[in-house]
Amino acid sequence: MYRAPVEDITFTLKHVAGLKPALDAGTFGDLGEDLVDAILAEAGRFASEEVAPLYKIGDEQGAVLSGADVTTPPGWKELYRRWIDGGWNALSAPEEFGGQALPTMLGVAALEMWNSAAMAFGIGPTLTMGAVEALDKHASPALKAKYLEKLVSGEWMGTMNLTEPQAGSDLNALRARAEPAGDGTYRIFGQKIFITYGEHDFTDNIIHLVLARLPDAPAGTRGLSLFLVPKFLVGDDGALGARNDVFCFGLEHKLGIHASPTCTMIYGDGFEGTAPGAIGWLIGEENKGLACMFTMMNNARLAVGMQGVAVAETATQKALAYANDRRQGNAASYNGNGMALIVHHPDVQRNLLTMKALTQIARAISYSCAHAIDHARVSVGDEAIHWQERANLLTPLAKAFSTDVGVEVASLGLQVHGGMGYIEETGAAALYRDARIAPIYEGTNGIQAIDLVARKLPLGGGEHVHGYIAELKAVANQARTSNLQGFGRTADGLDQALDDLSQATRFLQRLLADGRSDAALAGATPYLRLISLAAGGTYLARGALADQSRIAVCRFFAENLLGEAGALKERVIGGADSLAAAGKTLISA
Repeated sequence: MYRAPVEDITFTLKHVAGLKPALDAGTFGDLGEDLVDAILAEAGRFASEEVAPLYKIGDEQGAVLSGADVTTPPGWKELYRRWIDGGWNALSAPEEFGGQALPTMLGVAALEMWNSAAMAFGIGPTLTMGAVEALDKHASPALKAKYLEKLVSGEWMGTMNLTEPQAGSDLNALRARAEPAGDGTYRIFGQKIFITYGEHDFTDNIIHLVLARLPDAPAGTRGLSLFLVPKFLVGDDGALGARNDVFCFGLEHKLGIHASPTCTMIYGDGFEGTAPGAIGWLIGEENKGLACMFTMMNNARLAVGMQGVAVAETATQKALAYANDRRQGNAASYNGNGMALIVHHPDVQRNLLTMKALTQIARAISYSCAHAIDHARVSVGDEAIHWQERANLLTPLAKAFSTDVGVEVASLGLQVHGGMGYIEETGAAALYRDARIAPIYEGTNGIQAIDLVARKLPLGGGEHVHGYIAELKAVANQARTSNLQGFGRTADGLDQALDDLSQATRFLQRLLADGRSDAALAGATPYLRLISLAAGGTYLARGALADQSRIAVCRFFAENLLGEAGALKERVIGGADSLAAAGKTLISA
């Protein structure tokens, strides 16, 4: 069973992602290491002892729809109540509304633990936290006063409603409509699909954030507005009133995360005798809803990245425990009696070390993204711009690379289990099933790669990414000049990968400057993996410089896995023409 790796999480936060220097500098006021350690230790205990034991029943029984009501698996409602009683939903929320206003770094570290213990549980509060941020930044004072305190506490949960049957990633095609009622409210009509925790029994009210079009709104995404639509209307005294005209019409039967209710939501059908038209309130300005929603989506993208880290961590723990118990064949390094434990076989070791290294890299990238978000929030002027650009650069890496790693590591974990991994009894297959959704939702990983190349490489006039690469090269040089033993050819591998990254980056920037966006985007996905591997290898080196016990995994990665960077550079620079030519053979109409 999963045990939260509190020591590894704490080390990565402090010594790789930069939390310790920030604490020492007083960046977060009087927050100190003792409180950080206490929070992480208790989060680890809760995840290991209270969330993880309910994972299997959640996977096997799942959420159930009866009429328009959804029931979560046995014990999950009570688990959620204990979770909010512990104050976990309020960890990074604004103090004004009852939150603890702790750094995002602590919030994402806790998210990792909830999702490692049960990804279907961890995804629910993620949307609530995103709704809190969107309302805090964009809602009117009246909406904040009525809704934020109970969302912050977790007494109510929030959702994000974008996708429609005809509009997946292309929000230009959204058809849900909003009609002004003349009293400051709107009537919402339409259908939304794939709505995570759109209906459930955790809380007595659910606050939906819904994208819809006003009459005569401009076409495309410029005509989208964002609305707050509660399941139950809320009186001025905060008491729940009449049922609003928003209902769950269907529950998806999914590959994984079975306990997470993924709902089809119907707005405005007058179901069960409600007045037709779901009553909603505008968030922000008319036709500016996408900017408001992106506040929530950016929060969710980092959170989904943490799901990738989380599943990778659990899969690694499960595979390592199995390899130290399962006996098969003979191995030169095994001196015991009988067949060798499979952990002694070199190929199993390679798989396990690959899992461990990729998990650590994904964690470091994601925590570094949170570090940048925190510094952007507390900084001013040019420093704030710098950190916001860094957060923007790292967000697609944190989301896409980490979730790719989740799938890759879960697959390797299944392989370590052999035939037993393919059988549900061991739990390895369940992790693989859960992991597979994360590269898809909150913007597919292909979209993240497009965002990275088209929108993030031009940041700071195109120079921000090169400043980041220069910082990474400085760490590589520290590894080269260190007196510590055991690094082997680590510095050579890092230098080569970072040179490959620099060449690929400038190549893509030239294509964009020349207006050759299709050629640039042809290399977007390999480029995202290239920058992630190069940065991740450097983060491993930074950790190894701070703790010699980490040198071995760092060296393994540099000498066994980092060579992929060269091939990725060649795909970025030389792959566009062959992709375009071969792509024509796929088109039937």
